[in-house]
Amino acid sequence: MFSGDPVRARETRSPMKQALALVFAMALLAASPGSALALEPSDAGRLRVPAWTLALEQGLASVDERHAGDIGVYVRHLGRDESFSYRAEEPWYLASGVKVPIAIAVMRAIERGTLSLDTRVTLREDDYVDGAGGTNAFAAGTRLRVSYLLAQMIVFSDNTASDVLIRTVGIDRVNAVAAELSDTPGLHITTLADVRRLAYGQFHPSASGLRSGDLLALQRSGTGQARVRKLMQLLSITPAQLRQPDLDGAFEAYYATHANSATLVDFGRMLAALADGRALAPPQTAYLLDLMARVQTGHRRIRAGLPAGTRFEHKTGTQHRRTCDLGIATVPSMVRDRPPARVVIAACTRGTGTAAGERTLRDVAAAITASGVFMDAPPRPTVSPPDPAR
Repeated sequence: MFSGDPVRARETRSPMKQALALVFAMALLAASPGSALALEPSDAGRLRVPAWTLALEQGLASVDERHAGDIGVYVRHLGRDESFSYRAEEPWYLASGVKVPIAIAVMRAIERGTLSLDTRVTLREDDYVDGAGGTNAFAAGTRLRVSYLLAQMIVFSDNTASDVLIRTVGIDRVNAVAAELSDTPGLHITTLADVRRLAYGQFHPSASGLRSGDLLALQRSGTGQARVRKLMQLLSITPAQLRQPDLDGAFEAYYATHANSATLVDFGRMLAALADGRALAPPQTAYLLDLMARVQTGHRRIRAGLPAGTRFEHKTGTQHRRTCDLGIATVPSMVRDRPPARVVIAACTRGTGTAAGERTLRDVAAAITASGVFMDAPPRPTVSPPDPAR
């Protein structure tokens, strides 16, 4: 995790507990050199806190109260290296957010010269995975360009394209990229097909043998218990053999394994490395960020709450009762000749359906915008810790 990232718990506390918690948090953060809070000797014990972090804490608390489920939010202003965390140091399921390190691994192979954007990769019978995108329209044996697969994976969140690219560069390289850029050695990314096998495997271990055709059949069977019945048919098992009662139970058990999960602080570190040109060479950085700016999923999420004219280079993630939006927002300066504000935003919800999750993320973005983080040199007021005796 980042040193000194302020963690804002959403617990309901008494005024006394709130005051004590704030004093304790401020004292810890003041001692951290990378913190958004810094102790000024001339302040005689008073702390300087970026105003936007205080406003954002209040805004996110309001969002949390209005919406069901949980939220996790990490915000980092790249120009000023100020950051804010709201439950972002907990592990969050990234869903298709894992396609960012997949893309970086592919672009690094292009840098090395082992691949090019024009390289053609043969689509195999066992590559097909349910989901969006156009790759499933092609017959097995079709040779598809890497450029096409990258665009399908990032812009349209195509799972089949993702797994073809993973097969092309190797899952070990993908995990090495994720571990390096997030500074998280334990981060474990799987293929998108294995996401399904691992989740359905919570019902019965024989789900590990599900084939591509089975995964597509399960998608076509519908949702809820209709899918569970189809799974029992495919696995030739009875209801008594199920280890989970329903999809909710199976997916929650899968999420508890922490596969394809990371803290939002760590994922934010990866996004910052990409934005700053530390993950890829300039041509590959520009190419990938352009793809992320063209994303066609999640228009009702973070993008919907950002200022007009914002460029948002991002990747959405959607899974059963999980919704994420992870990216870099670039907002033009209102002051002539000043560079735009570049802000990493990594936000997820859990415990609600997709539509509710999208509304929550929209309101999260609105709270981020209202906080003033995008403003030019926002004020840094002096804040005295409250007196716990009051």
